[in-house]
Amino acid sequence: MSGQPVDEARLRRLLGGADLAWLVERARRRLERGQPLTGAVSLATPSAAERMAAERLLGRAPGAGRALTVRLDAVDAVLVRSGISPGGLVAAMAVLTGPVVPLDEVRRSEHQAWEEAYAPLMLLAEVHPEHAPWVGRVRDDGLVRRLARTPAATRPLLEQTVRVLRELPVEPARSLSAFAADVLGSAHALDDGTPVATLALSGARALTGHPEGAGAAWRRAAWASAGLLRDDVSSTVLTLNLRGTAALDWMADVGEPCVLTLRQLALRPPRTAPPVVHICENPAVLSAAADNHGPDARPLICLQGQPSAAALTLLARLHDLGAAFWYHGDFDWGGLRIATTLSGHVPWRPWRYTADDYRAAVAAAGPDLRPLDGKPALSPWDPELALALAEHALRVEEEAVLDVLLADLAG
Repeated sequence: MSGQPVDEARLRRLLGGADLAWLVERARRRLERGQPLTGAVSLATPSAAERMAAERLLGRAPGAGRALTVRLDAVDAVLVRSGISPGGLVAAMAVLTGPVVPLDEVRRSEHQAWEEAYAPLMLLAEVHPEHAPWVGRVRDDGLVRRLARTPAATRPLLEQTVRVLRELPVEPARSLSAFAADVLGSAHALDDGTPVATLALSGARALTGHPEGAGAAWRRAAWASAGLLRDDVSSTVLTLNLRGTAALDWMADVGEPCVLTLRQLALRPPRTAPPVVHICENPAVLSAAADNHGPDARPLICLQGQPSAAALTLLARLHDLGAAFWYHGDFDWGGLRIATTLSGHVPWRPWRYTADDYRAAVAAAGPDLRPLDGKPALSPWDPELALALAEHALRVEEEAVLDVLLADLAG
């Protein structure tokens, strides 16, 4: 009997309706879990139509309780006895819902598919051990699965990512778009937001040690740390009396400010660094140092607000060459945030930028200071500074202490 075919038309009339869909679904779930189609299944709050359908199926009322309970053994017997499915409920399920694959088998198959999808990463870690820690991390943190979703989409994503990472770092530095065109076949393949750009940038940062961050300026700096330049001329940094390239030496000889682009810093970074470099927030300080001290002014870098990719690239280079940094900024909440951001990239010591310095500046300035506004910020290098700002609630810009700063910058 079990070898005889299922009468599909009669089967669908008997079990294929919407009112018995819950019964079919529960039976399928049991098969997926490798459980036998025996025992009872229940529906907690059945409709009148669902009760009637169960009664027609069994030829009797299934029970008077609130829940609707049907024994799968009884359904199997009906199917065999009627000749609708000589193979019973198991054979009927294959016709109604398609072949049932046990969940264990599904899981094994999915695991194997993901292992095959990750093969390009594993080969990268084997051939280039410097990438091994990052490979292990992105496998564990789920980044790849969030970006690609499926093993089928993961394999080509990882193949592209590996092609990028095998070329890093790029020396000499070159355009990100030109690199993407050469390596991936499209100048836009590494544009922001593409999965391969997200994953490749993560790998590039792990390779170069570039710190975590966010925003367009941070991404520019992160790519630049691996020798790939995007928007490489609009990001700039203002300097005075730095040396280490022919252009910098020439400007330092005459004591004039110099604007360096990210492109210049990536292609021709300074070869030397002074023992100490002062850093300020506002161009007025650097301009006044050039006016007053010229070539005798101590080396100075101006951030002009939050540090740009060019500024961070320059500071990282000078730090690697052994320079120490002294930083001063505006005594306001924005100034504290800029200083804190800088601390996340290079170490620095406060240059007249402590609570005592702020109190002295307030006392010296008199009644002409503007009120402090904006959202408060912390000052990790000197926690008392943030408390002093909150206490006095007055803003002291660098121009107000310019004479003191210029005295420190005299060579």
